[in-house]
This record gives sequence, C-alpha cells and structure tokens, in this order.
Amino acid sequence: MRKALVIGIGAGNPDYITIQAINALNQVDVFFVADKGGEKEDLIKLRREICDRFIKDRTFRVVEYEQPRRGDASKSYLTTVEQWHEAIANKVGTLLREELREGECAGFLVWGDPSLYDSTLRILAAVQARGGFELEYEVIPGITSVQALAAQHKIPLNRIGESIQITTGRRLAAGFPNNADSVVVMLDGNCSFRGVASEDVDIYWGAYLGTEDEILISGKLRDVMDDIERVRAEARARKGWVMDTYLLRRSKSDDAQ
Repeated sequence: MRKALVIGIGAGNPDYITIQAINALNQVDVFFVADKGGEKEDLIKLRREICDRFIKDRTFRVVEYEQPRRGDASKSYLTTVEQWHEAIANKVGTLLREELREGECAGFLVWGDPSLYDSTLRILAAVQARGGFELEYEVIPGITSVQALAAQHKIPLNRIGESIQITTGRRLAAGFPNNADSVVVMLDGNCSFRGVASEDVDIYWGAYLGTEDEILISGKLRDVMDDIERVRAEARARKGWVMDTYLLRRSKSDDAQ
C-alpha cells in the first residue's frame, strides 16, 4: 500500500503552517514537487524552506517533475482542462509507481488549501481510479489566500445577513453576480474587475499575500483600478509571475459590522 498526504501550506507565509500540517510533513518519505517553469522557482524554494524548517530528525527525498502544460482553451475550456488533468494524472501515477516504495508516504505541498481551486485532489482520485497499485490519501487543510486577504485588509469576508461568492476572473467577466453582495475573485490574469467598474463597488486587492513581497490596495474600484493594473504589471515584470486575489463588495453608506 502506498500513501499520500495532500498538505495545504498556506498562502506564502511559513508561519501559516498548522500543527496538523507539521505533523503530516514529518510522516513523508518523498515529496513530489511540480516544476511549473523557471519564473516560479520561488514557489519551489518556499516548499523546500518549509521542509527544512519543520521536519525534524527524519530523512526525506524530493522529486521534482515537469508538469504538463495546459493546451489552448480557445475551443473548449472544460475539455482543455480535462485533457490537461489527464496528462498530469498519467505523470503523477508513473511517479508514484516508480519513485514511491510499498509502505512509504508521499507528500504533495499545495499552495493555500487543497480544496480551493487546486487540482491535486482530482489528480489523485484519477490515479486511484485507474488502479495498477493500491493508493490511499489524506487531506490536510491550509490557510487560503482568501483568508489571508481578509486578514491583511482587516475586513470580514461577509456583511451581516448577506452572502459571499468565490469565483474566477473568467466568471466575473460575465458581470457582478446578482445573488451575492461580496465576491472574492481568484485566478484572474486579465484584470476582469474592469468589467464591473461602472457599478458602485469597493475592491480589496492583494498580491503575494503573506510574503515579504506582499502588496495591498483598496478603495473605490473606479478610483484604484488603474493603480492595481499598473502595480500588478510592474510586479509581474519584476518577479516573472504574480499571484493575486481580491474582494469586490457593493458599496453601502450604512455598512457596519
């Protein structure tokens, strides 16, 4: 029997690691780390720093692998993602079979939380369903960028008696949801907030949350959106990558918590 632990490691600050995650780290024999390109070497470096900091009196191996690239989604986004996940599952299944011995424990370190906009659980479920070897896995939750965003801006995610929706930039491009007062947007590479700038909306934006490179901007969307787009572009050019999240909230003069 091979075992895997899917460990949420938080939104960038090693102090976000939970005690449960530390205990899980100290059970792992082999960490599998996806190489997503040279510009994201910082993300691999952070994972190594976490292992070095929290794993005590235990030897472990690190297996880096090149993650398959996602194809062109111009025809069908869902089909493209399904094909991409299938390719990753093929790769991960092969690695688990060849690099992990019977009785050993594998570790997958997931940025934020494994249950929120991450494909690791889907990949392992696909590997498990294909068979060929016995695999069981457990999930250790982590601090998400959503939680870090609210904490750093010192705001609650929701207002009293009102709803919140977590979505993507692709979805926001269709407009501000009618059934939500507050919207957290993730995976937005196109500054889709511009599409709702005509509405009376406040934005709380953050990039590299929890890290020494953290950037925070907030205010009326129409007033600060140009600043956000400029700062975001500068940060991406400087580091080669950017991770950002933001909350949009309909403005209310009587808002109180």
